Amino acid sequence: MSTPAFPSRLPHVGTTIFSVMSALAAEHQAVNLGQGFPDFHCDPGLIDAVTRAMQDGHNQYPPMAGVPALRQAVASKIEALHARQYCADSEITITAGATQAILTAILACVQPGDEVIVLEPCYDSYVPGIELAGGVAVRVPLLPQSFQPDFAKIAAAITPRTRLLIINTPHNPSATVWTAEDMRQLEELLVPTNVLLISDEVYEHMVFDGADHQSAARFAGLADRAFIVSSFGKTFHVTGWKVGTVAAPAALTAEFRKVHQFNVFTVNTPMQHGLAQYLQDPAPYLQLPAFYQAKRDLFRQGLAGSRLRLLPSTGSYFQCVDISAVSDLSETNFCQWLTREVGVAAIPLSAFYGDGFDQRVVRFCFAKKDETLRSAIERLRRL
Repeated sequence: MSTPAFPSRLPHVGTTIFSVMSALAAEHQAVNLGQGFPDFHCDPGLIDAVTRAMQDGHNQYPPMAGVPALRQAVASKIEALHARQYCADSEITITAGATQAILTAILACVQPGDEVIVLEPCYDSYVPGIELAGGVAVRVPLLPQSFQPDFAKIAAAITPRTRLLIINTPHNPSATVWTAEDMRQLEELLVPTNVLLISDEVYEHMVFDGADHQSAARFAGLADRAFIVSSFGKTFHVTGWKVGTVAAPAALTAEFRKVHQFNVFTVNTPMQHGLAQYLQDPAPYLQLPAFYQAKRDLFRQGLAGSRLRLLPSTGSYFQCVDISAVSDLSETNFCQWLTREVGVAAIPLSAFYGDGFDQRVVRFCFAKKDETLRSAIERLRRL
């Protein structure tokens, strides 16, 4: 007997560039600044809070939408930071990470044939999620090198079939941040439309140089149509826990939860209780910008004398560099060469474009121990 063949739902999807580069880094014992995860531990107090939750018996199914105390903590945090009130009961949902949150939002509102605008370069889960829903991804490029939104092109891409727009600020992979003026311009653009919004804000607490994160929650015309996605994994250095949140108006949340209950139902119970307790102290996330800015500055200062041209890094934990003065190789070939021959892994920005657009820019992740960054800097300065 042979396994029956069937048509692939994602025929163009293979192994992600992150898995490829991490495997290559391990093979060559390279410093892995490619995949976006910390190599340092989280706060022991967070581990203790989760441990206590397990010991206290919080090990069975929680409510489908999430532990009430955690939903309330999230609602309170959003109100404190962005002056937008969300009802913890009907407008906050705890998810199995941000990727599940984004896929669930897409599945909840996109019908076959609906168009969804994505701004490239974009995180690699967006388009497969759209395709799984039967939607059509409409790719609109951010401005090359600066990665600022091109509102004329966004406006031109909106049609009567446009159901959804996905934005991401702070932005992965470019490390740029949308300003209040950007958000107001988007708000004005969407006023005459019925377009829904996914605002991917997983790096919300990594905005540098004294700037504020401009959440969609701050702008009524955006908040009223938005699924706002965040991630405890990114904020608290626990990416492997896969716990995220979605804030959305009650009508959107009701549709979101219809899908959520049938793809994950609910999320790890003791971690939710532990996070709810840990969130009572805002200091860990309020101190995060300074924590990551110090790492950004260490990395940038170390590379200042190299032939890699540093692009601005105003948010997230990424640093992009232009490789034009170093190599004539394509971004992908350069990253492979850099891993094998120099011993530092990076990610090509072309991997975040549907057509593989190559602008001679690669991305490093500086969410690493200082000694890890110094080791990478020593190697990269030889270029």
